[in-house]
Amino acid sequence: MSLREEIDYGKLPQHVAIIMDGNGRWARSHGRERSEGHREGVVSVRRVVEAAVAIGLKYLTIYTFSTENWRRPDEEVNVLMSIMIAAILRETPDLMKNNVRLTAIGDIRRLPADVRGTLAECLEKTSVNTGTTLALALSYSSRWEIVRAARRMTEDVREGRLNPEDVDEALFSSYLTTGDMPDPDLLIRTGGEKRISNFLLWQLSYAELYFTDIYWPDFRENEFYESILSYQQRERRFGKTSEQITKS
Repeated sequence: MSLREEIDYGKLPQHVAIIMDGNGRWARSHGRERSEGHREGVVSVRRVVEAAVAIGLKYLTIYTFSTENWRRPDEEVNVLMSIMIAAILRETPDLMKNNVRLTAIGDIRRLPADVRGTLAECLEKTSVNTGTTLALALSYSSRWEIVRAARRMTEDVREGRLNPEDVDEALFSSYLTTGDMPDPDLLIRTGGEKRISNFLLWQLSYAELYFTDIYWPDFRENEFYESILSYQQRERRFGKTSEQITKS
């Protein structure tokens, strides 16, 4: 029996988030330039998206480029941007074929104009799709997102559009860039590190965490299915006791 056949489709997570780590270390271990690791990482993105579509996952968010990544050498940032443009152009037909809707979260204004333009075209084309939603976290930082939400709420209070007494967790969530998506049920991080690196801090409050030593370019369908199977073996109590969960 294949790993995919072992999955319980009645216990699928709604939303999986992924920190794709290890491209550079994968390249170094293979005696290649860092850019080759990033290019091979794009192949893993394609394969994991196809795996998500195959099992009917509703939402997949991948940490593509953080605000901290702007601190990398200009040469590497430029390579990443060119890879991003090429990947979006190349993958758009497959996204359409697989009924995948692409969206983006983060401070998109900081991206180069050509990246923004290519991304906007893909977002527009795939907006009609109704299958898996693939969210690219681009120029993204969770602290940036939370501060942005607080500023927007403050502006709405000042303009009389929002009553402070109405603010609760659900309302605050609606001001985040992920406001139209459910919180992730599962976070996957590749590359051996065990931290969440300023990614979806608010949204990951109750997510199950799955860490693997596998570098992202080696993380493909079976590795993705293994993470889903691990998730399905866990008991999610949300503050309740095991007995309460069993009775519900």
